[in-house]
Amino acid sequence: MAEDWLEAAATIYNRDSFEQRERYATHLLIPMEVLRTVMRWSMEAIPDEVLIGLDYDSEKPNPESVEGFFGPAKTVFAGYGFLLGEPHIVNVGDSFSVHHVPEEWTDRVFSEERGARGSRFASFLHSHPNAYAHPSRADAEAAQWTEGVEMILGIRFSPAPMGLEWFDEEDGHRRDLRPDSEEDLPILTRVAGRSIHAFELIGYTRNGAGVNLLITTEDGEPIGIEIPEQ
Repeated sequence: MAEDWLEAAATIYNRDSFEQRERYATHLLIPMEVLRTVMRWSMEAIPDEVLIGLDYDSEKPNPESVEGFFGPAKTVFAGYGFLLGEPHIVNVGDSFSVHHVPEEWTDRVFSEERGARGSRFASFLHSHPNAYAHPSRADAEAAQWTEGVEMILGIRFSPAPMGLEWFDEEDGHRRDLRPDSEEDLPILTRVAGRSIHAFELIGYTRNGAGVNLLITTEDGEPIGIEIPEQ
């Protein structure tokens, strides 16, 4: 994946997060390298969806400047106040089976309390190949067991297999993750013979509240924006 377009896309995404900060009750910081990894896995899994588990990095609290400007949070979640940590592939499958957490990732102590998501991860991200980033009924049901943040990465690509044409109902709040382009469908990168045109990225808690996502450096500084001094 070419780094220049992703850097530009992250800048635009963060500026949108900055401008719309008042509409969100809370926020989560995602290091660029974590995002780059989950994007690569999501593209490689096409036409399947991929479920990725993540915990917070307890050694990397959010910078005080970010907390001062985007906080205080009106609602918190498991891992709030820390950068998102290392991602792990949990499952690959269709839109229903992908939410099942295999036994090797479950925490037997908490599996009954945490239901279908009885795992050791606080947060999850799953991909929507050729579909916009909006929770389906299955997504919403699975998110009820997510103690951190539930995220969806929508990926638009071509050529599409039969039955997996681009799906878009154009409802809900949209968060594009792509650079400015004069083309309607620019080719951002190519993976396994497929052209990748666009991404969307959203986050929400299990009660349905939107989470303001910020793409950051490894130290938690949002890419492409300057936080005003408090």
